[in-house]
Amino acid sequence: MSGIAIRPACPDERLELEELQRRVSLELEDYRDQLLAHPDEIHLPAEQIDRGEVLVAEFDGNIAGFAVVLEEEGRAELDGLFVDPAWWRHGIGRALVDAAVHHARRRGLAMIAVVANPTARDFYVKCGFAVEGEVRTRLGPAIRMSR
Repeated sequence: MSGIAIRPACPDERLELEELQRRVSLELEDYRDQLLAHPDEIHLPAEQIDRGEVLVAEFDGNIAGFAVVLEEEGRAELDGLFVDPAWWRHGIGRALVDAAVHHARRRGLAMIAVVANPTARDFYVKCGFAVEGEVRTRLGPAIRMSR
């Protein structure tokens, strides 16, 4: 989809991005009950934005999604990917994954892993990730995938 712009997040967008993450997370049944019981689980550290680890996707001048790329032991991990439900299946998630991989490579890192909600398995497989196994997160079961 043309018209998608990917850029680093700005510090003043942190609360807006957290709210986007909340909306996306509550759309998915897997973790809904845990998030409703523990709303403080949604948190985007300002330091991640300050370090340039958060990429924002804009469409028509509006924030449509974001991704978090963290460095761990010289490798990159896609720590979060959230697309506004209104923009699901419009190429925004794929654009963010591609931008995250490019972002990691510019830093001399290989994009190797993502811990994903089981609902997102097929999406990540289409993006070139392979399932390594199941893991337990603080919100419930997830899958670890690598690329």
